[in-house]
Amino acid sequence: MRALQWIGVNHLEVGTVPDPVIEHPQDAIVRVHRTVTCGSDLHLLAGYIPFMRSGDVIGHEFVGEIVELGGEVRRHAVGDRVVVSSFVACGRCWYCAHELYSLCDNANRNPAITENLWGAAPGGCLGYSHAMGGYAGSHAQYVRVPFADVGAFRVPDEVDDARALFASDSAATGWMGAQLGEVGPGTTVAVWGAGAVGQMAAAAADLRGAEHVVVIDRIDDRLDMVRTHVRCETLNDRRDDVGAALLELTAGRGPDVCIEAVGMEASGGPVENVVDRVKHQLRLQTDRPAAVRRAIYHCRKGGTVVVLGVFAALTDAFPLGALMNKGLTLRGAQMHGPRYIPHLLDLMARGDLVTEHLGTHVMPLEEGPEGYAMFKHKRDGCVRAVFLPES
Repeated sequence: MRALQWIGVNHLEVGTVPDPVIEHPQDAIVRVHRTVTCGSDLHLLAGYIPFMRSGDVIGHEFVGEIVELGGEVRRHAVGDRVVVSSFVACGRCWYCAHELYSLCDNANRNPAITENLWGAAPGGCLGYSHAMGGYAGSHAQYVRVPFADVGAFRVPDEVDDARALFASDSAATGWMGAQLGEVGPGTTVAVWGAGAVGQMAAAAADLRGAEHVVVIDRIDDRLDMVRTHVRCETLNDRRDDVGAALLELTAGRGPDVCIEAVGMEASGGPVENVVDRVKHQLRLQTDRPAAVRRAIYHCRKGGTVVVLGVFAALTDAFPLGALMNKGLTLRGAQMHGPRYIPHLLDLMARGDLVTEHLGTHVMPLEEGPEGYAMFKHKRDGCVRAVFLPES
């Protein structure tokens, strides 16, 4: 089959790889209809996740059709149209029983890597390095889905592929951000980042009854998209005094919940950017946490900061003093897909959650390297590039 492969730093190629096969009776093989780029994939592309091997198939957000099932799969049939959680979970361990699916004890096939790096191993993730299980990804014609009864979900007839695609990760991650922040009626929420996850976090906050939702970014076409499709307030980090605007909106307190949806390659002010990049090159830090710093600084006393962007290891100049003295709660997680995806599909079927606008550029899988270049450099207003393996 054809698949998009990581060859080396900033080098992707579409090549021919073996078709996936059933390896365990709880597996399913899915023919991929649509698969989409993610900001966290850019960290792989740039070499910031040092556990890739040349030839690895990347990608972790997709929708498709089941073409083969293992003998122990009970909830699905061949022909089912499904969206699949990007994180792999067994459904039976202590963490899965507590709906902390991305922390599954049994899904990461290489736990020693992250046990040494982080003190414990999270679950596995499709197409996201050997540190996260070494699973082949979804930028391919077919993909093996482990524990299919846990991670694959039938798509309602009312929801087309273009909308269902984003339930796989982006919408679920955004919803998790609002849930971790305990967003509810009367809450003021600020979201840093107007990419797909940031927009979905803002949409989730609105659906959960937040009184004010503000999205902060420095790219005008993304902020225009927020105002059109999410219908919330926006601030441009380059032109607006973000701190003053948030204080004015909240009677001088600051937002109740600040959600960071940028990740380890965030940009800050000119001096901050230079310092962060120099420290990065000198291996004094692995991540650039500019958006996290701002979220902590602008959050109200006693508020909650939620980190949704992907981080790998170490950051410098972390404002621990502000976090402690302001009495903030800091939360973060990888996405617990099975906990959120069924509800998101219901919202999509009712028309309450719209996501298809995020797939700004749709193209054949053979154009995958160009799609990633557009996505990385945000050319032509690209928010997400969607690949069609069957084209």
